Amino acid sequence: RKMSKRKMANALATMANAFAQDTANRTAEREAQENRRANDDELRLQRFMNNKPPIFKGGHDPEGAQNWIEGVERIFNAMKCSEEQKVVLGTYVLHEEAGYWWKNAYQRMGAGTVVITWENFKREFLVKYFPAYVRNRKAIEFMELKQGNLSVAEYSVKFEELSRFCPHYNTIEAEYDKCVKFESGLRPDIKQLIGFSEIRDFATLVNKSKICDDDGKAKSAHYKMMKDKRGKGQDRGKPYDNKGKKKAEGSGGKKEVKCFKCGIVGHKIGECKAEGFKCYRCGRFGHKSEECKN
Repeated sequence: RKMSKRKMANALATMANAFAQDTANRTAEREAQENRRANDDELRLQRFMNNKPPIFKGGHDPEGAQNWIEGVERIFNAMKCSEEQKVVLGTYVLHEEAGYWWKNAYQRMGAGTVVITWENFKREFLVKYFPAYVRNRKAIEFMELKQGNLSVAEYSVKFEELSRFCPHYNTIEAEYDKCVKFESGLRPDIKQLIGFSEIRDFATLVNKSKICDDDGKAKSAHYKMMKDKRGKGQDRGKPYDNKGKKKAEGSGGKKEVKCFKCGIVGHKIGECKAEGFKCYRCGRFGHKSEECKN
């Protein structure tokens, strides 16, 4: 009976040691996992910062807020981040007023008691920094966009920039509508050349429109050069014409008047003070040339 008690005590001690060892192993594994997770989080943050994410400081900057969202999302996609990781990394680059806003918003959204996804964060962020009235204004600007004095290249950049605020035009199903919208905003001279083709692939439509725009500019430059050349050719003849005009004008002036009595230039016969006529044969005064005996 005494041996049985000893064996039982040994067995219990062995079980206690095994339990303690298992607990220690589990604790060590958990700590190792936490360390690995911490290392992974640190490495992920380092990778994120190496990609030079945009920093958002808040204030009234709706387009800056939209650009910030798009900028960090490009990095998230490249890093294949989870929804929770996106929130951790994205909020890391909210500074100053935006950082204060997130601290308050985080408490309001659950502060660790619920999982905050990136979509949840983005909805709160845009309500704060890109309110609906601004988004609607941008959507209207897109719908009313025309090429005007812009080149096709500049128009296409503006078109893509504003189309962000009309999500319908960025879906595969809306390719037809997107082409129709772009074409309707082109200048009439380009639209006339493009319209009959009914191009409904957006990239092709933009490229063809650029070609028409460049061709039109080349023609305009050519015609301007030819016109300038013709103008310069006409200008070269003008100095001679001006001289001729001056000469003609001079022949009708007072200095070109010649007296038929004395033969001197500068006055008319009625103003002549010479006594008698001057002979054109001998040059003497007192008789006319038909009366000259010399």
